[in-house]
Amino acid sequence: MSSLEESRAKLISHFAGDSAAKTERWSALWDEGNFLPWDRGKPNPALEDVLEDRQDLIGTSMGAQSGEEKRRKRALVPGCGRGYDVLLLASFGYDAYGLEASETAVKRCLEEQQVNGKSYPVKDIAIGAGNVSFITGDFFEKDLANRMGVDKFHLIYDYTFLSALPPSLRPQWASAMARLLASDGRLICVEFPSAKDPKLGGPPYALPPPVYVQHLGHPGKKIPYNEHGHPKEDTELSTDPAGLTRIAHWQPARTHEIGKGQDWVSIWKH
Repeated sequence: MSSLEESRAKLISHFAGDSAAKTERWSALWDEGNFLPWDRGKPNPALEDVLEDRQDLIGTSMGAQSGEEKRRKRALVPGCGRGYDVLLLASFGYDAYGLEASETAVKRCLEEQQVNGKSYPVKDIAIGAGNVSFITGDFFEKDLANRMGVDKFHLIYDYTFLSALPPSLRPQWASAMARLLASDGRLICVEFPSAKDPKLGGPPYALPPPVYVQHLGHPGKKIPYNEHGHPKEDTELSTDPAGLTRIAHWQPARTHEIGKGQDWVSIWKH
């Protein structure tokens, strides 16, 4: 058995049983601190390339003018881990928010910011770096944005957050994404693991691209799956005005080593 297979088997064993206790089990892993297989030690190169090269799709980190000033856009990373991607977003000028259910994870984020914050150079001196906030909270809380002191987010990034959630929570995940995303905002998903057999369970749970299309296109609705664990392609669902639309989809030239050859990048809007 490879080290990757061993890590996945250990994760599945750790999360076996009552799904209601999964948040506490993620927190337990952070508290113990000796088994964090999702920690890549750096931001995802796929996200960096989107921020650098695809402003035609996502715009810049500065919003519409308000008087003589441009306002910084807000970016959210749910399940931000140690905060690498949050610090990257701030270096591009976004006011970046990292959300974690674990208080220990947030402490690790603050440590990363203090120790390695200068390893994220400002991309545009004229714009400068945005503010960084790390928050302990529940992504599914309906009043989350207000509790964070904001309205909505102009950019949301999901890499391994959805794959950490039991499939039963996918409708709620899509609803929360649609609720938190500003009307002119963009959701960036790095879809992983897209090539995994859904029957192998998780976390990480298999996420072939149709999972994103069906759930984000119909937030909150129960999506039927076939016996192989894939969304049923022959199911006709009515167009949902609250749903998100995929505006781009490609395999990235760069991504984390574990996702090479299988990761996809998708960009979504209202």
